[in-house]
Amino acid sequence: MQISSSYPVILTEQVADSSRFYTDYFGFAPAFESGWYVSLKNDQTEHSFELAILDASHATIPDGYRKTTQGLILNFEVDNVDAEYERLIVQSGLPLHLDIRDEAFGQRHFITSDPNGVLIDVITVIPPSEAFLLQYVEND
Repeated sequence: MQISSSYPVILTEQVADSSRFYTDYFGFAPAFESGWYVSLKNDQTEHSFELAILDASHATIPDGYRKTTQGLILNFEVDNVDAEYERLIVQSGLPLHLDIRDEAFGQRHFITSDPNGVLIDVITVIPPSEAFLLQYVEND
C-alpha cells in the first residue's frame, strides 16, 4: 500500500475548544471548519503536520464507536523542550502530568494534555545511553 497522507483524528464532545487549544498552543491553523469537524494543519517547518478534531457523536462514526478518544499520546518533537516547558507549563499553566526530565532512551521531555485528556508528550531528542544506543535499528 502506498499511503499519501496520515493524521490522527481526535473524537471529542468539545470540537471548538479542542481546535482552539491546538491553534493557540501548538501552531496549528484550520484548513477546514464545520460545527462537527475541524481539519488542522501546521506548516511552520519544512514538514507539514495535520490533526483533525471530530464530534464523537457524528453519524460518520460507526454505531458502537461514538466515544471520545482515550488512550492516545501525541508526540511533538521540538528543537528546545525547555523553552516549550517554560511557555506551556510555567507561563500558560497547561496541566503537567510528567515533569520535564531526561530519559536514557534518548529524550528530554514533559507530558501535558489537551481539553479531552489526550496526552501530549513534548520532546527534544538527546543522545541515548550506550545501552539504548545498541537498540536503535539503522536504515540504509
